[in-house]
Amino acid sequence: MATATEADAMRRAIALAARALGATSPNPVVGCVILSPEGTPLGEGRHRRAGGPHAEVEALAAASAAGHDVRGGTAVVTLEPCNHTGRTGPCAQALIDAGIARVVYAVADPTDTATGGAATLAAAGVTTEGGLLADEAAAGNAAWLTSVRLGRPFVLWKYAATLDGRSAAADGTSRWITSAASRADVHRLRAEADAVVVGSGTLRADDPHLAVRGHDGAVQPLRVVVDTHASVRPGARVLDDAAPTLIATGKDADTGHLPGVDVVRLPRTRTGLDIDALLAELYGRGVRSVLLEGGPALAGSFLAAGAVDRVVGYLAPALLGAGPAALGDAGVGTIAAALRLEVTDVARLGPDLRITAVPTASATAPEEN
Repeated sequence: MATATEADAMRRAIALAARALGATSPNPVVGCVILSPEGTPLGEGRHRRAGGPHAEVEALAAASAAGHDVRGGTAVVTLEPCNHTGRTGPCAQALIDAGIARVVYAVADPTDTATGGAATLAAAGVTTEGGLLADEAAAGNAAWLTSVRLGRPFVLWKYAATLDGRSAAADGTSRWITSAASRADVHRLRAEADAVVVGSGTLRADDPHLAVRGHDGAVQPLRVVVDTHASVRPGARVLDDAAPTLIATGKDADTGHLPGVDVVRLPRTRTGLDIDALLAELYGRGVRSVLLEGGPALAGSFLAAGAVDRVVGYLAPALLGAGPAALGDAGVGTIAAALRLEVTDVARLGPDLRITAVPTASATAPEEN
């Protein structure tokens, strides 16, 4: 059974893993702490970039650089050590070769290619134990685990609104509904995502930049504009070189005014571009987490497609009484068909409230009317 020292080490490993959110896709975020046989921390590490050293290898290297002998020690890892050779070697074998005697991990690896590390360790005589702080570790790796389970990117829908649910005033202005503290927090969400998605309406109204600011070293997410008719202007800020950009258009859209811009043509549905096709395209590009920033119509399409895994709402203490709602038509016609959410966090950000919620276990995609 895991010790209190190992539980403390796992909390540290979870915190280490979180530092790499937005930087490791299509791989998971992983943290590792190496303990001596007496429970003294000898080295720690995290998976920083896809193709770079895994957390276990970095932790072993840190221990070696500090002059520590890890033989007989314990590796505490947020994810079961991998058992395959890709761009890097199998972490299970690296731990065996280093003389690690015990491995404690939080979450079993659910992928067909990398699973089996625990069995390999056990066959080599290494004591293994899984499940320590599994819920906490899984929460930190929710995007990657969801993408493995569903075969599409994890989608977080973020919106900002007044207390009466308006995302803009009647004249269309929306800057700024929420406070500077809330806007800074949105940049954190961008830094943790692989792609930021907006619709053409938001692009026309706000000319957003969508790049991350205020987070040194952050990997800039892919900026995705869902623009059925390719109406984006050549001078739009989203087309600068601060971050990569993808324009998703209909198959018959005229894109002659966008030379050199990365464009993908997708099938259309009754209400716009096919959301499942968009997510499949992003998944094929290595995107495992999407931040959906709007606007209302696009958010409604994602919800109607059953493709929203988490909602973060920034609510400002203001009332407008008129103007567009934060959410457009999501195919919900009755109270019984409402997508029910479970609130997982409420926080104050300056004068605003940030509410985080996830669909309940029984929630399903709303039926079309």
